[in-house]
Amino acid sequence: MVDSQLYKKILKILRLFGRHYDLKVNNPERLMQVREYPVAVIGGGPVGLAAAAHLTERNIPFRLFEAGAGVGTNLMEWKWVQVFSPWKYNIDRAMGRLLDRAGWNRPHTNALPTGEELVAQYLEPFANLPAIKPYLHTNSRVVSINRKGFDKTKTSGREAVPFVLRVQQQGQLKTYEASAIIDATGTWQNPNPIGVGGVPAVGEAEHKSRIYYGIPHISGSHKMRYAGKTVVVAGGGHSAINSLLELAALKQEYPQTQVHWVLITDKLHKVYGGRENDQLAARGALGQRIEQLVKEGSLHIHTPFHIDTISSTSGKLQLDGELQGSRYSIAGVDEIIANTGARPDLSFSREVRVAYHEALECVPALSELIDPNIHSCGTVRPHGERELRQPEKGYYVAGVKSYGRAPTFLMATGYEQVRSIAAYLDGDLVAAAKVELNLPETGVCSTQTDNEATSSSCCDTPASRPAINLQSNRNSEPGSCSPLSCGDNTINENSMNTEKSMNTATPQEQKSAACCGAAPAQALKEEAPAAATGCCGGPAEATEDACCKLDEEAKAGGLSGCGCGTSQDIRMTEKAALAGQPGAAAPGAEATSCCGTTAPAKPKQKAVETVANSCC
Repeated sequence: MVDSQLYKKILKILRLFGRHYDLKVNNPERLMQVREYPVAVIGGGPVGLAAAAHLTERNIPFRLFEAGAGVGTNLMEWKWVQVFSPWKYNIDRAMGRLLDRAGWNRPHTNALPTGEELVAQYLEPFANLPAIKPYLHTNSRVVSINRKGFDKTKTSGREAVPFVLRVQQQGQLKTYEASAIIDATGTWQNPNPIGVGGVPAVGEAEHKSRIYYGIPHISGSHKMRYAGKTVVVAGGGHSAINSLLELAALKQEYPQTQVHWVLITDKLHKVYGGRENDQLAARGALGQRIEQLVKEGSLHIHTPFHIDTISSTSGKLQLDGELQGSRYSIAGVDEIIANTGARPDLSFSREVRVAYHEALECVPALSELIDPNIHSCGTVRPHGERELRQPEKGYYVAGVKSYGRAPTFLMATGYEQVRSIAAYLDGDLVAAAKVELNLPETGVCSTQTDNEATSSSCCDTPASRPAINLQSNRNSEPGSCSPLSCGDNTINENSMNTEKSMNTATPQEQKSAACCGAAPAQALKEEAPAAATGCCGGPAEATEDACCKLDEEAKAGGLSGCGCGTSQDIRMTEKAALAGQPGAAAPGAEATSCCGTTAPAKPKQKAVETVANSCC
């Protein structure tokens, strides 16, 4: 064996002569160490800068590449918009620590910043820290990534060589090498088209000068573009609601303004969100205000309208498509605001082994947590490095881009992602696995399909939920009927006293339940085995009397089960009893849980070490 110190000296000399590449290729079993090259962070938004902060605290070298002229470029494109999450959810802990040491004037915890305030009061001060600024490259667009000397098809030895990034800087293509990649480029620069089916409508490109993709400053610099005009807003998310509310206010000043709202869903209750039940008051208020506008008849609503053609006649636009199976048109339109969401740019990672979900274009392991076809929760089970791993070792997609085309991303989620990634790169596997989040509830969480009735919680039963502290030691497998559903059984001992409220389901709700939902556990097992495969961790693997994997894990840990088919959470009650907490159910007492039937308790041997983040 070569002495480690001697090896380092030899490696340093070879680097000086640019010959270290052959040494690594000829030893394919040797894995590259993270500090041999900087980690490349792509994207200078909040999550990318948070990655830089965590790498800095762990003394891991990095380079950060931002395509724009400064940090927070995407945020500055909607700088006039006030976000609905207060500062306490917007500040990464590592960034906050580094800023505090520099004498930062920390914003008020509960204030709601605008996009511009996020950049000016938070991102820019951080970017100017001496520990960050020398390694920050602006006006630097990454155009390709590959393994040095390897294309996508070659396997042997690829993990022993660095990544190679080609970066467009000031008209020149420069090359950088990196030990790992954290892609935090987001999706803002890639808006979805207006056309049906995810493709541009015929004529959309030709009329792009009259289409605003994003959130215009209707009360400010864009005011006269829309005043007194006929405007169509396409989309059903928070951005669309912002645009509609601003246009409604403009109509008060310019009564000739006509506002049309185009959606592809006819279920407006989904668009309204949690309203008064949303724990982010500003987000809930958006739903309340747009619901009021609809009730007042202030908007011309076209739903479900699928646009396939945009044309112009005599200076006016016409939108053609299908509405409820028949041809339909909106004529006399002056301007269109496209708030149709965004999608990730996958082009520069073509030559590395990166996987994306076939439908959502998200990190595959996150798909079941965020798929809007399955549920509408805005709060997602804790996740970190493990869920974000790619077939290409050392390559991570984080932040908004990790969600692909799915909505409801919060900055705090991205902060926890990159914290876990940095810990893993540093070899701190314990810190990487212990993922913690503190996210507010949306006030709406449903796993129902479009053909089912609306519900305010996953298990077809109303639920009132407080803010949650989400922790996971990552021993349980992912899989739940919806993210943090049914009473949000989050799982550290400090959260056991959190009050939960869950009403027993009605017979009709039991009949319609699709997932761990008010139907008795035995009925779920015998009558709807397909439903069980997508919730509660999936079907039981070895225990015949278990209704699902979570039930199996609970019984293996000495509990009476997960409580499938009951109205409370027997696991939390039984764990509290084992811990001797006041008011806990005594062993042997009857206990209930979240899904509809009584589950008898039995003598306990030990508490389950980990309780999965789902209702049953």
